[in-house]
Amino acid sequence: MIIYFTGTGNSRHLAQQLAKILDDDCISAVSYIKENKVGDFHSEKAYIFVCPVYAWQMPHIFEEFLNKSTFSGSTDCYFVMNCGDEIGNAEKGVKAFCARKGFQYRGVIGIKMPENYIAIFSAPDKESEERIIAAADEKVTCAAETICAGEAFPPCKITTIDKLKSGIVNKTFYKMVISDKKFHATERCTGCGNCTKSCMLNNISIKAGKPLWGGHCTHCMACICGCSEEAIEYGKHTEGLRRYFLKD
Repeated sequence: MIIYFTGTGNSRHLAQQLAKILDDDCISAVSYIKENKVGDFHSEKAYIFVCPVYAWQMPHIFEEFLNKSTFSGSTDCYFVMNCGDEIGNAEKGVKAFCARKGFQYRGVIGIKMPENYIAIFSAPDKESEERIIAAADEKVTCAAETICAGEAFPPCKITTIDKLKSGIVNKTFYKMVISDKKFHATERCTGCGNCTKSCMLNNISIKAGKPLWGGHCTHCMACICGCSEEAIEYGKHTEGLRRYFLKD
């Protein structure tokens, strides 16, 4: 069973590619999170969790969902984590999760996908985007072959810098950066409400025809990258920046 978490489509794409190759079920955790539901999953095949790294760790909101959910059947567990560059020491948290839930840890693999965190960085141009996705698909195929063979992913090579990124930097990032205060709608906003639908935490409401953010955000970028009118900005940084949203 493949369970994925996504804001702008990268993890969904990887999960769906894996599902095709492995002929496996593919389930979105976001739909559960948005409806405030807990998962009760059963799979005779290995569990494969697909998610991005947020500041070189599993997204906290995804980890919270998995911690509350129950799993039966197979105890084998793989993680596929997409990133803009690398995953740091995300493996430490993944191993701790597996220990808590009684999973047999079978490894984690990082796969580079187009950058979507435009609150700080920039999305690639279309040509680069397609090249990155093509390379990712090749890596997904290799990962699927490893899973089919019942083998573990190769162990991660962790440096001191990786430990710092996934440790103190992650904690500082969530404390100092994760906030919705800089999100705002421009005059291009039509009040369509798509941002309220895309927000997995139900943090956006429409007031007087414009979206308002309620202070509970995980920086998934679904609202700003998924807006068809490009009517949402994050401070001044995103002005003029290309949006990135990978559709089904």
